[in-house]
Amino acid sequence: MIKESTIENTNLPAGWLLRDLLEVVFLQEGPGIRKYEYEDGGFPMINVRCVQDGYIDMAKSKSASMKLATTKWKHFQVDEGDILFTISGTIGRSAIVKKSDLPLLMNTSVVRFKSISIDLNTNFLYHYVSSSLFIDKLKNMSTGTAIQNVGPSHLKKMKVPIPPLPQQKQIVSILDKAFAAIDRAKANAEQNLKNAKELFESYLQNVFENKGDDWEEKELSEVTSKIGSGATPRGGKASYKEEGISLIRSMNVHDFQFKQKNLAFIDEQQADNLSNVTIQEEDVLLNITGASIARCCIVPKEYLPARVNQHVSIIRAKNEIINPIFLASLLTSKFFKDQILEIGEQGATRQAITKVQLESFVISFPQEIKEQKVVVENINNLKAETKKLEVIYTQKLADLEEMKKSVLQKAFSGQLNTKN
Repeated sequence: MIKESTIENTNLPAGWLLRDLLEVVFLQEGPGIRKYEYEDGGFPMINVRCVQDGYIDMAKSKSASMKLATTKWKHFQVDEGDILFTISGTIGRSAIVKKSDLPLLMNTSVVRFKSISIDLNTNFLYHYVSSSLFIDKLKNMSTGTAIQNVGPSHLKKMKVPIPPLPQQKQIVSILDKAFAAIDRAKANAEQNLKNAKELFESYLQNVFENKGDDWEEKELSEVTSKIGSGATPRGGKASYKEEGISLIRSMNVHDFQFKQKNLAFIDEQQADNLSNVTIQEEDVLLNITGASIARCCIVPKEYLPARVNQHVSIIRAKNEIINPIFLASLLTSKFFKDQILEIGEQGATRQAITKVQLESFVISFPQEIKEQKVVVENINNLKAETKKLEVIYTQKLADLEEMKKSVLQKAFSGQLNTKN
């Protein structure tokens, strides 16, 4: 039984105790495993990516030496009912181990908790270590800059509030029901968000796949006055400036959207060396290498003057033949994007599209600019409505997540009404 003499001065309700975590919980960190100790088809080993919020996903797991896992590391084998908790990279993801998850071996990026007190319910402990009360305090003690880390030395400073056992079970029951309802609401919001995006993509596909009788086909070289990519200034990232002329990279170019995050800047001398890839208003940008190949957008004029690096191509439309926004929409549609991706996959070492391949790429479009503008207007209207729905459902998901945090906050500060 927990002795009342160890209670600290807190604002917890009467009958609640506050104990050091390691007084009531067994804590164990996994072993550090070297490369040569991995073994194909060996003992399943959990890592930080395997522990998701509320479940274990072994899709990205590795296997440890079967011999070591069953001898030297036998005491690191996980048991049913253990609480796994990530302590490196993403701190605070947790899950209770089910029988179907076994066998499992721990590693150094994950710890396990196990209640060693008859007065501490495992599910209550799980909900507590999943709460922002616990995780935020732990993060404040973390070390590392690029990757946050905590360990047993930090966890031993943590405490756990412990109400009477019957009340713990009531709290667990309330939280389980509340979270089930919240998860259902999140699933509905996520599906609605997905439906909104798919509706827009389907419309775009239909527009460019089912072309009209008055549409014509031409190569990109026939409807553009420029197709070309830039370069990275000498010195690479180290040569970038805090401000100056924008240097647009593939990370800034997304479908129908320009993202300012990580936008690089160069000085006038560097920009002069890239004068042949000066971006003009309404230029279409297309990523031509790497994982983001075929992403496409038009840069907002507030980011001009600008240049592009070697991973991005400028495609400048001849306005008397094709509307630039129509061209960008066309290249973003699944019908034409799939064709671009197919070209990119022909690269010897990585996905890449050459200038010659772009110049000979065949597109179809209405002969009349007026009709192109009607198509653009319809696309923009639907895109605006889709964006509104995305904002609504994204906010709803954020609100539901905040609701979950709020319920946990109340539960472990004694404010949750367990009588009703």
